[in-house]
Amino acid sequence: MAVLTRRRAAIAPAIALAIAASVIAPPPTHAAVATPLEYEAEDASLFGGAGVNDNHLGYSGAGFVDGFILDHRGTAGVTFTVDVPEAGEYGLNLRYANGLGSDMTLSQLVEGEDRQIVLPSAVGASWSQWFIHQEAVELEAGTQQITFRFDADDTGNVNIDAIALTTIGDLSTPGGGATDPGSVPGTGPDTRWDGVTASLPTHSAPRGGATYEAESALFANGAKATTDASTVDLSADRSRVVVTTFAADARAQLVTIRYRSTATAPARLVVGADGVALGALSLPPSSGLREVAVSVPLRAGVGTLELRRTGDAIDGVLELDAVRLQRGTAPAERGATLGTTLYEAEHGLTDGTILAPSRTFRELAAEASGRQAVTLTGQGEGIAWTLREPADALVLRASIPDTADGTGQHGVLGLYVGERRIADVPVSSEHSWVYGGYPYGNDPSRGGAQRYFDETRTTFAKLPAGTTIRLQKDADSGSLPYTVDLVETELRAPALTAPAGYVDVRDHGATADDGTDDTAAIQAAVTAASAAGTGVWLPQGRFTVSDRVRLVDVSIRGAGPWYSIIEGTAGKGGLYAMGSGVTIADLMIDGDARHRDDARSDSGVEGNFGQGSLVQDVWIAHTKTGLWVDAGTDGFAAVGIRVRDTYADGVHLHGGVTDARVEHAAVRNTGDDAMAMWSSGGSVTRGTFSHATVQVPLLGNGAAIYGGDSNRIADSVISDTLTAPAGIAVSTRFNPVPFSGTTVVERNDIFRGGGWEPNWNTSFGGIWVFADTSHITTPVLIRHTRIVDSTYEGILVSGSHWVNDLRVSDVTIEGTGSYAVAARVGGDHRFRDVRVSGVSEPSDGRNHWWGTFIDEGGNTGLLATETAACSVTVRSTPVVDGRYTSVVTIRLTGPATPGVVSWRAASGEAVLDATAATVSQNGTTVTAQLDRDLRAKSATFVVRGTANAPHVAAPDAFTLDGVRCAAP
Repeated sequence: MAVLTRRRAAIAPAIALAIAASVIAPPPTHAAVATPLEYEAEDASLFGGAGVNDNHLGYSGAGFVDGFILDHRGTAGVTFTVDVPEAGEYGLNLRYANGLGSDMTLSQLVEGEDRQIVLPSAVGASWSQWFIHQEAVELEAGTQQITFRFDADDTGNVNIDAIALTTIGDLSTPGGGATDPGSVPGTGPDTRWDGVTASLPTHSAPRGGATYEAESALFANGAKATTDASTVDLSADRSRVVVTTFAADARAQLVTIRYRSTATAPARLVVGADGVALGALSLPPSSGLREVAVSVPLRAGVGTLELRRTGDAIDGVLELDAVRLQRGTAPAERGATLGTTLYEAEHGLTDGTILAPSRTFRELAAEASGRQAVTLTGQGEGIAWTLREPADALVLRASIPDTADGTGQHGVLGLYVGERRIADVPVSSEHSWVYGGYPYGNDPSRGGAQRYFDETRTTFAKLPAGTTIRLQKDADSGSLPYTVDLVETELRAPALTAPAGYVDVRDHGATADDGTDDTAAIQAAVTAASAAGTGVWLPQGRFTVSDRVRLVDVSIRGAGPWYSIIEGTAGKGGLYAMGSGVTIADLMIDGDARHRDDARSDSGVEGNFGQGSLVQDVWIAHTKTGLWVDAGTDGFAAVGIRVRDTYADGVHLHGGVTDARVEHAAVRNTGDDAMAMWSSGGSVTRGTFSHATVQVPLLGNGAAIYGGDSNRIADSVISDTLTAPAGIAVSTRFNPVPFSGTTVVERNDIFRGGGWEPNWNTSFGGIWVFADTSHITTPVLIRHTRIVDSTYEGILVSGSHWVNDLRVSDVTIEGTGSYAVAARVGGDHRFRDVRVSGVSEPSDGRNHWWGTFIDEGGNTGLLATETAACSVTVRSTPVVDGRYTSVVTIRLTGPATPGVVSWRAASGEAVLDATAATVSQNGTTVTAQLDRDLRAKSATFVVRGTANAPHVAAPDAFTLDGVRCAAP
């Protein structure tokens, strides 16, 4: 109504004038424009937050004007001063970009008329696609002003390139008119490997090794799964497959390609490792599956093997079944495998103070991994752990107080082996402590502190497994209290060397470790490398940037994220992709954001990656968002990345992104969703988050899918969501493109998920399906997932619309703060083989079933409390020098399925290893997988660990495959 009122007030005089003119005056004269008059937006008068940018392609002149964002609603605008040659009616053409996939509006002011104009987009449009919008306007001769403004009732969010005054109906100007959708700059195939001519010799395929299935890899740009999903079809001429590999060592080894080809001639693939092309492989025709091996230099641990078609046609079908590494290893079944080992502070031996567990927003312990931490206050207090793996580097997550002005301060802890101090570990509050309400500023006077922890890192001489390290508060630590959440250790890979022919940023004036601005030098190196068809080398050291470095059709690589660092300044700086063929690898981006400022701070890595792009072994910290992948991206892989301490999302797929796979990502301490796919204006299609480890997102969800087509979250471990959160959300919140295809959430572990939304005064579940702005009518599959110790519901289904095909199968819910399942919307909700225990039943029951509950069988403890046919006894030794041994015996007392045993350890207790079982611990939850099944009706295993009390507390309950055993 406000919009109509304003428009009526503005337009009514013009309507009256037009009526009078129809009676007493001739129709307006259409100006005949021999040569259109063009005006660049960057040369116009800007106000209210509008600014000049060049971070997209295809603009005319020297740039375009942006800033028409929500933070500038009601203020931002651009005014053009034009010279009108003669009075008359002109076509006023606006050249603009709208990459949101939906109509947006601005206000156009011409000679006193205030007119709201609608600026359409197109499905899958990127920000490098420019549109022309024409309005007929009457202008007097002489100097006139034309303004485009983002008013309070506009939706804004467009970029303006230029305007033109031309003949009505002429849409060819300015800037050559609209972008041809088939030739949008930065789109199309990545051709960087098309010129590879070297042939790779083949070998007989060796037996054995580690196998990686093609259908579990990224396949894109024409590659597609076959009907039975057993192989990937590479027949399309630009097909691409990126396989995540885990080599046992950093030597060349034989890699076996298992394939089938019905072509009459050998099919050609280009093979690459870690984003570098190695050579061409010729695959002879075969009637069935065939194996051929090539020698490939692979890095130890996580890496990538890539197979590409480069545009040549084949006359048959080429299918890839799998690749096999002669000396490969398997990653962890769930979570990221990055060669790191995590040690919780409360699981170490300490003479500090172990904080009591908390899940209350704005409490220190609630932000800690596992909901506990250790505070060191007195000199000499410390925490000790025994290394389970060799290490020469350590990351510390800790908290020290802020300063009165919010700028933060620095401290130090000592790292010891025995009596020898082997390293100083810096601690800082510069990037922690924000205040007030969303989006949380950096002014302590606003009160309501949160975001207490930050991460720092150090290196030292290699230590073998079995070494005891101690983190200690010393005299040089000062009087500050230090609260330690965790340490994470690793053995760094040796520094990499520059690939042949790469352009060194130092050759263009960049200087390391001196704090001077290297932005222009790095950008010059990018320009030179792109022109030469090669890549950019970032050597060891810290290189300072004050703006984003733009990338298209180029690689930028470093010596490794412990060695090559791009550091931001004042919230600015990062890497920005503008089209196809971008590789970013082996470096760190350490930003300088101090609080969330969406309009004036940068993401670590962002942009439209077009086709053929890869982000690998990149560490991002202290930026607005970590990795933001925008519309126009088609076939994108991110592998082995770490995102830490961001102020908004950790990883985000935004809008029309197709076939993106983020795999083996470790994301911790984000200021919004740790990982999200948001189909805003365009559909995220076949997006996958796989093998992620997510810890303590401070706001929002561990992982979320907001609308889109056939997206998936799989094989991940998510823990300790805090406020307005779910562990995993499947949602139509934020008005996304509605769901289509099948959405899959499978093989995930969620620990201490869910939480409270203070703005809505309600709770969210470990998994939350939310039908907010539209119905969810296509299948949502939640399967093979474990939900442990949810703060509120195990599974919540809510919203103002229906969820009509929810299928939950093979899910365990172990411990909830309220309902097991609260399904509070209409629709069909199917449950099969769901096991539930430890429910804190509210007074109105164990579950809510407001839709149609369909029991498909095999459910245990879902509708009523049930006990497994088992009992467990534990005999523990006293704790001596902080160590204990427990003998655990489990007996079957009736029919039961052998499986996984779990229990809760007491505060300050840690399980280190076991005999006759494989054990793991997340927070206080301990899980034991027996080495043999229970056909003998009983089994005994031995657990060894540490404790900070004289005796180990007896667990109050044990579960077998998610169902509680009877008391012994």
